[in-house]
Amino acid sequence: MALDVTVGPPVTIINYGNTFLVSEFDGSITNASDQGFYSRDTRYISRYQLYIDGQPWILLNSATITYYASRTYLANPRVITEHGEIAPSILGLVLSRAVAEGLHEDIDLRNYSCQPLHFNLEILIRSDFADIFEVKAKEFTRRGHIETEWKSAPQQLITCYRHDDFHRSLIVRMEHCTSKAVYGNGRLNFEVDLPPGAAWHACCKYEILEGDRLHEAPEECAHALHRSKTARNLSHWKQVTTQITTSNEDFYRLYRQSVEDMAALRLPRDDEQQQEMLAAAGVPWFVSVFGRDSLIVSLQNLIVYPDFARGTLRRLADLQATEIDDYRDAEPGKMPHELRSGELAHFKRIPHTPYYGTADATILYLIALHEAWKWLGDDLLFPHYQDVIRRCLEWIDHFGDRDGDGFQEYQTRSGRGYENMGWKDAGDSVVYPDGSLVKGPKALCELQGYVFDAKLRVAEGIEYFGDPERAAQLRKEAAELQSRFEERFWCEDLGYYAYALDGDKQPVKTIASNAGHLLWSGIVRPDRAEQVVRRLLKPDLWSGWGIRTLSERNPAYNPFSYQNGSVWPHDNGIIAMGFKRYGFTKEAGMIARDVSEAASYFRFSRLPELYAGVKRRPGTFPVQYLGANVPQAWAAGSVFHLIRAILGLDADAHKKTLYIDPVLPRWLPDLTLHQLRVGQAAVDIRFWREGEATRHDVLAVTGELKVEPRETPGVKEV
Repeated sequence: MALDVTVGPPVTIINYGNTFLVSEFDGSITNASDQGFYSRDTRYISRYQLYIDGQPWILLNSATITYYASRTYLANPRVITEHGEIAPSILGLVLSRAVAEGLHEDIDLRNYSCQPLHFNLEILIRSDFADIFEVKAKEFTRRGHIETEWKSAPQQLITCYRHDDFHRSLIVRMEHCTSKAVYGNGRLNFEVDLPPGAAWHACCKYEILEGDRLHEAPEECAHALHRSKTARNLSHWKQVTTQITTSNEDFYRLYRQSVEDMAALRLPRDDEQQQEMLAAAGVPWFVSVFGRDSLIVSLQNLIVYPDFARGTLRRLADLQATEIDDYRDAEPGKMPHELRSGELAHFKRIPHTPYYGTADATILYLIALHEAWKWLGDDLLFPHYQDVIRRCLEWIDHFGDRDGDGFQEYQTRSGRGYENMGWKDAGDSVVYPDGSLVKGPKALCELQGYVFDAKLRVAEGIEYFGDPERAAQLRKEAAELQSRFEERFWCEDLGYYAYALDGDKQPVKTIASNAGHLLWSGIVRPDRAEQVVRRLLKPDLWSGWGIRTLSERNPAYNPFSYQNGSVWPHDNGIIAMGFKRYGFTKEAGMIARDVSEAASYFRFSRLPELYAGVKRRPGTFPVQYLGANVPQAWAAGSVFHLIRAILGLDADAHKKTLYIDPVLPRWLPDLTLHQLRVGQAAVDIRFWREGEATRHDVLAVTGELKVEPRETPGVKEV
């Protein structure tokens, strides 16, 4: 049986949409930490503790029930009161929490002794209204002022923060309480009298006032949680998403958790369009709109919930830049990297309003649009976004290619901008073979692959809609890019592609995982694909838990770093897709095995954003990365890419066809997909191993759909 490995610090996290709570296992929120109750980049509770006559309760056990709810069991310590001694562990306290736009907290006490007990239950609540950027940086500056008001009659505690026109409030409503609260010295105090065997209850509703908009707590108490709107939402999500069955229990748990993580990270496109969803990047740091992340998650989810792409494409189109703004690294046609709504963004002390410091989101937008069109079969997509597509292509050819050499390169112009603008966006993630930092502008290899793929995809779309001349021009541009790319990026001495071209247009001959994305995009010359695959699987990159971001031979390698030797599940999912594209099915299955087995060691079989790149040996386990986002959208979505690689799934909804090329590895002897959607149709399809062969059987079809085998490699001819 796999060990239970804690990812990150030992905390409890529950979340819903833009709102989340990070606490200790005992429910407390400690000082000088990043814990708290947050919504839309503001921390509303920065300190929380339950006391019995001034002493903290003792943790017995706690767990998250589902992504939006938790339960904690506590017992009393030995307490000396004016009424006598209370022996330890004769009082039970159950703390139940459920988060939606606000937080509902139930406190339930029971006297398990044979004597009446009299004591004070105290709730310490502090609010600092800190911006999440300052929490993460651990540099907090008070700018406005905080006022707290206790209203005894309605039993409400109102704490308000005001800084010029930025107003936020936390409203704590005490309801259905067995005894009334009084407030003083930052604590709500209840005088509790409990006869033997008696129970005591209180509902605490934490609601958020953001400007003039109230975000309410769930109405239901813990015992009725299954009847809540959030529970119904989750139940509906499971009904409309693709589900699986398999005899590999670990893989099943990973998939099931990943589907639930996607539910946890859904955001409405905006306040007026609650039904159109896109994915937040992750909790706690990235609960917001992210261009690159949301687009990759949309691609991952095409076999699970293809409509994710609709909200993502529309929201990012709304945010597409229209002017040059150096502070925000914005240029006409560019897609955003990150949108924030906290105090620092409100006063433009950070450029995230939105910030456009991404070199790949604009290109990935075109890839995601085409893939969504193929899976959804919605012929309104391309015409609806034709102006957005045109502006994306113009940005790629003009601003993306800074010096006109036909390659994509980036360099920030903002004083608050990011040094690196690919998916590896840490400041130290792009290094020379000697470990030193690459000087810019930087032309990452994968950016060229993305452009190659995007232009071919747009060509297919616009030809379908009646513009063959423009389609031919785009295919010509893609072919010319591929030729230039092979000439400048291929390093014969390495048998591998350069990580990037540096500011002097010299190849950066660093061995990193990025070349795996080239296989996914299809820009790699077929006769060189095997060398790339074999190089990615050498021990300096392949840890046994997945492919590392950077070779362990590089002086900058650190398995515990963010992007210089760690393993990222989404990176591995994309690489597995690339392996499959060039016909390396066995190798794609090896990556899938590594990542799925790593998941079995983490709590709830939930993949974190990343984990350490330490080598897998007998008796070892994957090692946590402190500060990893959990749940994290593209980590959860990586298993969907792995399934797609193993089964060779592709779709053409216009032809009412699902293409398959299944090769199940030995560790996954059977896999059944239920309600896999293609256009308006859905299919149940079973795959199983028979000797060394993989068979399939179409169990049920709703609507009109053909299932056709199609062999890889599926490299586009240009």
